[in-house]
Amino acid sequence: MGEWKSKNHSKYLLQYHLIFVCKYRKRLLSSNSISSDIKSLSESICKKHNVIIRYMETDKDHIHYMIETEPNINLSDFVRTIKSYTTYHIWKKYRNYLSKCFWKEHTFWTDGYLYVP
Repeated sequence: MGEWKSKNHSKYLLQYHLIFVCKYRKRLLSSNSISSDIKSLSESICKKHNVIIRYMETDKDHIHYMIETEPNINLSDFVRTIKSYTTYHIWKKYRNYLSKCFWKEHTFWTDGYLYVP
Protein backbone atom coordinates (compact mmCIF):
# COMPACT_ATOMS: atom_id res chain seq x y z
CA MET A 1 0.00 0.00 0.00
CA GLY A 2 1.30 3.44 -0.86
CA GLU A 3 1.64 6.39 1.42
CA TRP A 4 -0.36 9.59 1.27
CA LYS A 5 1.48 12.40 -0.48
CA SER A 6 1.07 16.12 0.02
CA LYS A 7 1.38 19.13 -2.23
CA ASN A 8 0.64 22.80 -1.45
CA HIS A 9 -3.10 22.51 -0.78
CA SER A 10 -3.84 18.86 -1.30
CA LYS A 11 -3.23 15.41 0.06
CA TYR A 12 -3.62 12.43 -2.27
CA LEU A 13 -3.10 8.73 -2.83
CA LEU A 14 -4.08 7.79 -6.38
CA GLN A 15 -3.73 4.13 -7.20
CA TYR A 16 -5.12 2.42 -10.29
CA HIS A 17 -5.44 -1.23 -11.19
CA LEU A 18 -5.17 -1.42 -14.98
CA ILE A 19 -5.51 -4.44 -17.21
CA PHE A 20 -4.35 -4.44 -20.84
CA VAL A 21 -5.43 -7.31 -23.07
CA CYS A 22 -3.61 -8.55 -26.17
CA LYS A 23 -5.49 -8.03 -29.42
CA TYR A 24 -7.83 -10.94 -30.25
CA ARG A 25 -6.87 -12.47 -26.88
CA LYS A 26 -3.78 -13.98 -28.50
CA ARG A 27 -1.50 -15.66 -25.98
CA LEU A 28 1.51 -13.51 -26.83
CA LEU A 29 2.61 -12.95 -23.24
CA SER A 30 3.13 -16.65 -22.60
CA SER A 31 6.59 -16.18 -24.12
CA ASN A 32 8.96 -15.22 -21.30
CA SER A 33 11.04 -12.97 -23.54
CA ILE A 34 8.08 -10.86 -24.73
CA SER A 35 6.65 -10.74 -21.21
CA SER A 36 9.92 -9.58 -19.65
CA ASP A 37 10.46 -7.02 -22.42
CA ILE A 38 6.96 -5.59 -21.86
CA LYS A 39 7.71 -5.32 -18.14
CA SER A 40 11.04 -3.55 -18.65
CA LEU A 41 9.56 -1.18 -21.25
CA SER A 42 6.70 -0.41 -18.87
CA GLU A 43 9.10 0.36 -16.05
CA SER A 44 11.13 2.74 -18.20
CA ILE A 45 8.08 4.66 -19.44
CA CYS A 46 6.70 4.88 -15.90
CA LYS A 47 9.97 6.31 -14.59
CA LYS A 48 9.87 8.89 -17.35
CA HIS A 49 6.34 10.00 -16.37
CA ASN A 50 6.80 9.82 -12.56
CA VAL A 51 4.40 6.89 -12.21
CA ILE A 52 5.17 4.25 -9.60
CA ILE A 53 4.46 0.61 -10.44
CA ARG A 54 3.36 -1.12 -7.24
CA TYR A 55 2.55 -4.42 -8.93
CA MET A 56 2.92 -5.77 -12.46
CA GLU A 57 2.14 -9.30 -13.56
CA THR A 58 1.50 -10.94 -16.91
CA ASP A 59 -0.76 -13.81 -17.80
CA LYS A 60 -0.92 -15.54 -21.18
CA ASP A 61 -3.02 -12.85 -22.88
CA HIS A 62 -3.10 -9.84 -20.55
CA ILE A 63 -1.07 -7.78 -18.10
CA HIS A 64 -2.05 -6.32 -14.72
CA TYR A 65 -0.63 -3.06 -13.40
CA MET A 66 -1.12 -1.48 -10.01
CA ILE A 67 0.18 2.03 -10.46
CA GLU A 68 0.37 5.13 -8.31
CA THR A 69 0.23 8.57 -9.92
CA GLU A 70 0.07 12.24 -9.11
CA PRO A 71 -3.11 14.28 -9.65
CA ASN A 72 -1.70 16.04 -12.73
CA ILE A 73 -1.43 12.76 -14.71
CA ASN A 74 -4.25 12.17 -17.18
CA LEU A 75 -4.91 8.43 -16.94
CA SER A 76 -6.19 7.95 -20.49
CA ASP A 77 -3.17 9.80 -21.93
CA PHE A 78 -0.82 7.69 -19.84
CA VAL A 79 -2.52 4.46 -20.97
CA ARG A 80 -2.25 5.55 -24.60
CA THR A 81 1.43 6.39 -24.09
CA ILE A 82 2.37 3.11 -22.45
CA LYS A 83 0.43 1.02 -24.97
CA SER A 84 1.89 2.78 -27.99
CA TYR A 85 5.43 2.74 -26.56
CA THR A 86 5.36 -0.96 -25.77
CA THR A 87 3.72 -1.84 -29.10
CA TYR A 88 6.32 0.08 -31.09
CA HIS A 89 9.30 -1.50 -29.32
CA ILE A 90 7.88 -5.02 -29.24
CA TRP A 91 7.20 -4.88 -32.98
CA LYS A 92 10.70 -3.56 -33.55
CA LYS A 93 12.23 -6.53 -31.72
CA TYR A 94 9.81 -9.37 -32.62
CA ARG A 95 8.67 -8.39 -36.12
CA ASN A 96 8.94 -11.87 -37.63
CA TYR A 97 6.99 -13.54 -34.85
CA LEU A 98 4.27 -10.89 -34.62
CA SER A 99 3.75 -10.67 -38.37
CA LYS A 100 2.57 -14.29 -38.25
CA CYS A 101 -0.02 -13.37 -35.60
CA PHE A 102 -1.23 -10.07 -37.11
CA TRP A 103 -1.33 -10.12 -40.89
CA LYS A 104 -2.47 -6.63 -41.80
CA GLU A 105 -1.85 -4.32 -38.87
CA HIS A 106 0.98 -3.55 -36.49
CA THR A 107 -0.95 -3.91 -33.28
CA PHE A 108 -0.43 -5.61 -29.96
CA TRP A 109 -3.09 -4.43 -27.48
CA THR A 110 -6.86 -4.13 -27.72
CA ASP A 111 -8.22 -0.62 -28.15
CA GLY A 112 -9.51 -0.22 -24.60
CA TYR A 113 -8.35 -0.99 -21.10
CA LEU A 114 -9.95 -2.12 -17.89
CA TYR A 115 -9.75 0.15 -14.86
CA VAL A 116 -10.72 -1.56 -11.61
CA PRO A 117 -11.33 0.94 -8.78
